[in-house]
Amino acid sequence: MAKGKDEQLLTDATWAVWEPLIEAARPHGKTPPKELRRTISAILWRHQNGAKWRSIPAELGPWWLAAQLFIRWAKAGVWERLLELVQQRGVALGMTFLDGTTIRAHHKAAGAGKKGGHGQERDLREALGRSRGGYGTKACVIADGRGRAIAFALAPGQAHELPLAPGLLDSLPDVPGWIVGDRGYASDTFRERIWDMGARPAIPPKRTDAPVACPSWIYNNRSRVENLWARLKEWRAVATRYEKTARSFIGILCLAAAADWLKL
Repeated sequence: MAKGKDEQLLTDATWAVWEPLIEAARPHGKTPPKELRRTISAILWRHQNGAKWRSIPAELGPWWLAAQLFIRWAKAGVWERLLELVQQRGVALGMTFLDGTTIRAHHKAAGAGKKGGHGQERDLREALGRSRGGYGTKACVIADGRGRAIAFALAPGQAHELPLAPGLLDSLPDVPGWIVGDRGYASDTFRERIWDMGARPAIPPKRTDAPVACPSWIYNNRSRVENLWARLKEWRAVATRYEKTARSFIGILCLAAAADWLKL
C-alpha cells in the first residue's frame, strides 16, 4: 500500500499486478465497474481492518458500492477464480498440507435468510455452529509446499475437518508427492485414498491406532500451513467472521489468500 495521503489506496505498481487478474476473474457485463481500483482498495481496507462497511474512508468512495461489488462478485465466484489465477505462477506440489482452524463468528454473522428451511438448516448451509470454542466456523485449507493456499472448505464450528479433506484433494491441479496432515486426518480410509491417487500420506496415527509410517523429515514441515493461517488471520475479517453467508466468507478467505500469493 502507498504511504501518506493515499495510504489506503493500491499503489501504481501493485495495481499493475492486480488489474489484469481482476479483469480476467470478474464478470464482463455491458457496463464495466467505475473506479474499479478505488473500489478494490475499499474492499481490501474493509477486510484487512474488520470494520463495518460504513466505516470505509470517504476517499475510497461510497461504502455501499464496495459492499455491493464484493457481495455480487462473491455470489458469482469471482474471488475463487482470482485465487485460481494467481496459482498460475506455479504451485509447488512436492508437499501439500491440510489444516483446519476454528474461526469465531461475530454475533452479526447470524441471521442469513432461511430460504424455506429452519434455523438449523440455515446454519448448516452457512457453515455456522457451536463448539466448545463458541459460535463459529470450521475453515480448512489445502496448501502447497511453500505454504500458499490452494483451496478452502467450510463447515459449522462443531464439525470435524476430515470429511472436508477429500473435496480439498480434488482441488489440486496435479498429484502431489506428499500430503501432510495432523492427527485430525488420521483415517485408514483417507490414507488409502491418498495412496490411490498416487501420493504418499504423512499423517501420524491416533494414540489408540496401530503405528503407521509418518516420516518426521516430511511431517515437520507442517509449520508452513500453520504459518499460512497466521498470515491470513492478520486480516481481521478472517480472524473473526462477520459475514452472514458462507459464500461471502469463502470469498474473503480467497481474497486474502490471493493477496498472500501476491504479497500485498
